[in-house]
Amino acid sequence: MTDIATQLAATAYQRVIRKRVVVLAALALTSLVAFALDLGSGPSSLGLFDVIGGIFDGNALSSAQRAILWEVRLPQALLAVLVGLALATAGAEMQTILGNPLASPFTLGVSSAASFGAALAIVLGIGIPGVPQNWIISANAFVFSFIAVIVLQSVVRMRGSGTDILVLCGIALFFTFNALVALTQFLASQQALQQLVFWIMGSLSRASWEKVRLLALVVVIALPFAQRAAWPMMALRLGEDRARSLGINIVMLRFMSLLRISILTATAMAFVGTIGFVGLAGPHIARLLIGEDHRFFLPASALTGAIIMSLASVASKSIIPGVLIPIGIVTALIGLPVFFSLIFSRRGLP
Repeated sequence: MTDIATQLAATAYQRVIRKRVVVLAALALTSLVAFALDLGSGPSSLGLFDVIGGIFDGNALSSAQRAILWEVRLPQALLAVLVGLALATAGAEMQTILGNPLASPFTLGVSSAASFGAALAIVLGIGIPGVPQNWIISANAFVFSFIAVIVLQSVVRMRGSGTDILVLCGIALFFTFNALVALTQFLASQQALQQLVFWIMGSLSRASWEKVRLLALVVVIALPFAQRAAWPMMALRLGEDRARSLGINIVMLRFMSLLRISILTATAMAFVGTIGFVGLAGPHIARLLIGEDHRFFLPASALTGAIIMSLASVASKSIIPGVLIPIGIVTALIGLPVFFSLIFSRRGLP
């Protein structure tokens, strides 16, 4: 009987694993479709089939169409995918290491801190000594976002602190950095204010191949390390005592995770501005689809984030014909109702 029970349990486990692999494959296919839709949408008459033909045969397009494809459409579509991968992975890791489903770079003030760092560079020209002028905004965004996550980490380690205190601290960071951003806006010149407001709204219109390559490098380096930490993260979900009993160095695990979160969030936001919702909802949608197993949960979160960003990019170009709405506005207006409908529909299931 024991052998039969063991065999049945192994069969059931293999069935669950196969189901999760199928879900991951479906998400990967959906992300490719969303990327293609983003690539084929825009104010010009360049359709999806023209784009595909132009990629494989440059002579199939006119010089103007080639410029639209290679200098506008492709960098923006690729940057949308990379930003979605980065922010959703950062949100998934933050929710796990802080043990809080409300945690994300946006809701706990990390995005606001990055915005303040960027505001200092844009409005007052304040940056880290020795950093080249072209990288002041990115460096400031990284430093201030890292300060925010270190503050949150310190709150988590405080004796007697719980989820409520953590959320309150995150809200305090959110409002504090937002107030500081408002102060820099008040002090800004008209030109700097316009640049700052446009940066805060979040937009893919500043995409370039240089930014795509840099963010791709960050994502390619960070995501494998996040995936490598899947087992320790799963153990941490069972509780710190259980994780320690398994020989996991929790302090180092959290520090490395916070480092990845800071790099992913700051790099993505430095290029596209403030993008909300993706880091919060991407992991929740992935969790509904695939569960808590971090071997599958982390890649599912990343793919979900890429899908959200690509579809939001399509919507930003389609809601008002001829007008490119900042994508940060689109993710908040359209994404959150979709997210809550998923949550409530899930609660209605038996």
